[in-house]
Amino acid sequence: YSENDRLNSIPLNSDILRTIVRCTDFAAVKHRTQRRNDPEHTPYINHPIGVANILANEAAISDPIVLMAALLHDTVEDTDTTFEEITEIFGEEVSNVVREVTDDKTLPKQERKRLQVVNSPTKSPKAKLVKLADKLYNLRDLNRVTPDGWDEERVTQYFMWSKQVINGLKGTNNILEDKLNKLFIQRGI
Repeated sequence: YSENDRLNSIPLNSDILRTIVRCTDFAAVKHRTQRRNDPEHTPYINHPIGVANILANEAAISDPIVLMAALLHDTVEDTDTTFEEITEIFGEEVSNVVREVTDDKTLPKQERKRLQVVNSPTKSPKAKLVKLADKLYNLRDLNRVTPDGWDEERVTQYFMWSKQVINGLKGTNNILEDKLNKLFIQRGI
């Protein structure tokens, strides 16, 4: 980190900071055994932390509800976490945003993907921010490395589907939308 990255001049509300650190720890414990599907099998927790980092440091989002929802966005979908647990520990507002960005895993994959496209315009502004950062992280990761078991056609299909989801999120955050558009232009999508 450079001299410009120092945070000691930024006043932080200690209660909010403690809660965000607690949230990060909660997500890390929940995702502790999971790995990304990349050739390096990177720890899964890198993803939700990366999504929160995009929001905080690229999009300048300082809303703790959004940042905590970003950290928790895959916990219900991919671990034994319940919405009730998130509500009890982090509050109803955080839980509601997580609920908005969580796929129903009882549905077939194609239906879940279809619903993401159909429902993206109706999400709350906070959920839209998490969704944009999530897609940005995933698309950057796909540009970096192809997941195990994927070919270039599947990567292209993911980019095309993601663009459909993101079209429903337009008008949420110009910074994130511009970064996503640059990725689509690079891919010719």
